[in-house]
Amino acid sequence: MKHIIKAQEPSSFTQWKNQENDQWQANYKNLSGDVKQDIKKSLMIEQGYLCCYCESKLEDNNSHIEHFKPRKKYPDEELNFSNLLCSCLSNLTKGDPNHCGNLKSDYFDEKLLISPTDQECENSFKYTGDGYIEPKNSQDKPAVETIKILGLNITKLIADRSEIINVFLDPDINQFQFQEFVIKYLQKDEEGKFRPFWSTIKYIFLTE
Repeated sequence: MKHIIKAQEPSSFTQWKNQENDQWQANYKNLSGDVKQDIKKSLMIEQGYLCCYCESKLEDNNSHIEHFKPRKKYPDEELNFSNLLCSCLSNLTKGDPNHCGNLKSDYFDEKLLISPTDQECENSFKYTGDGYIEPKNSQDKPAVETIKILGLNITKLIADRSEIINVFLDPDINQFQFQEFVIKYLQKDEEGKFRPFWSTIKYIFLTE
């Protein structure tokens, strides 16, 4: 799980909320059009176009706005930009099980669910060479629960991580070339996008 540094909400969102009056209440149900798209775009940019939970690549058509604190249980947080993230969508048409925001749904326990906006979140997990994500400390209940609730070890995600890991296992490149390759992979590209499974590659391959 990659740490997400929250930015300011888009000005269009602020202006939209400021229109609230006695006859009209701003709420998530009536949020649509350009304002909603501005919000989603802002979330994708601040996340480097990676899913807030699994770090798969985000596109506009495979993602949704995620409420970390679910709006059904925390209505006062539904328009709080600091509570909004962008999660990937489970591709059920391909037979993939639910994961990330779709699987989490309305679950929330602040003592057990780790937020990607927590600056210490990256220290809770480790990654294996065969594509699994695990608690760095096996007794860390929040890390164990977070992996389970978000489905971070479903077969598809394990396979996707393994595929990326295998790219780095070319025996024909020397140590210097390898480290250059790793460092470049962990940098944003010219479009401001991080590459998928950033934390996996950093944990396994980056030599401090």
